[in-house]
Amino acid sequence: MKFNNKYIPLFITSLLLNASCQEKKEAENQEEKMIVAKTPAPKEKVEGMVWIPGGEFVMGTNEADAYAAEKPAVDLKVNGFWMDTHEVTNAEYQEFVDATGYVTVAEKKPDWEELKKQLPPGTPKPDESVLVAGSMVFSPPPYAVPLQDISLWWVWVNGANWKHPEGPDSDLTGRENHPVVHISYEDAEAYAKWAGKRLPTEIEWEFAARGGMNGKRFAWGDELTPNGQFLANTFQGNFPNENLGNDGFIGTSPVKSFAPNTFGLYDMIGNVWELTGDWYDALKYARLAGQAPKLDKDMNPCYNPDNPFAMERVIKGGSYLCASNYCVNYRPSARQGQAFDSGTSNVGFRCVKDPDPQTLSLN
Repeated sequence: MKFNNKYIPLFITSLLLNASCQEKKEAENQEEKMIVAKTPAPKEKVEGMVWIPGGEFVMGTNEADAYAAEKPAVDLKVNGFWMDTHEVTNAEYQEFVDATGYVTVAEKKPDWEELKKQLPPGTPKPDESVLVAGSMVFSPPPYAVPLQDISLWWVWVNGANWKHPEGPDSDLTGRENHPVVHISYEDAEAYAKWAGKRLPTEIEWEFAARGGMNGKRFAWGDELTPNGQFLANTFQGNFPNENLGNDGFIGTSPVKSFAPNTFGLYDMIGNVWELTGDWYDALKYARLAGQAPKLDKDMNPCYNPDNPFAMERVIKGGSYLCASNYCVNYRPSARQGQAFDSGTSNVGFRCVKDPDPQTLSLN
């Protein structure tokens, strides 16, 4: 068949329109993949928690601007579960400590035998004067600094812990309803067991954070501040020295300060990073997609190519320190590793609970 030249522009236009329609159809199909299950909620409600029905969704992302540990996007399913509406607060953690006498990791002298397991063989033991109870505190420098050295804004402070977030001279006055911080994995797990709950898996956390929307850059859509509205507590300005506080906060904010997502969950993005029950694996999504070999059962359950001795749990959601000029981790797919035995001034947690089969509605 021979084309008449005058039809070539029409032919090209047709191809472009077809390609555009195909892309639109693929995008629509991508969004259709997040299917919220129609499983009825359990009859009995759980105070302070909302029912997350589970379903099918796309975990991770293929965004060009995302970090490698978030790729590739994979299709997954998750069962229904209960989830705390907000991060565990200082007041709630105080109730747990009052009831049990629990002492957090940050309140104890570091155990060198445990510490050295996460360091290269032969690392010399530090002087005893260094092995003092404390935690890592964000300390912004007074001027702009290179962003390659985190020691320029993270400082080990003796005596810093959940009761004294900035050190011995600080306390929780006025912060009872802020998320508890300086919590290690075992501290969060101890609270969860006491409360009859558990920590969420990474898959559960991300499904819940997306609130029924699939393939969106942020938990609420594709714009960080739609119509100029701040929807999470993050860092505005030049990180780490200049936080403008345009969202109303410089440090942590009281839980429920921003609107909930469609599942009724507050602060799934920003405020503080949230611990999950999963070991951190930088190639997790690639392994799920069959693009990388599975971890050998005899290997370290944690895989961090930047630190082969790391023993880290996955944290999700970003924090009040996530900034556009440094780390855009205020997204559902964002993920990092957090040393299992350490806390910081921007990491907290919330809990989930499995449904009792006997309370599930048959209606």
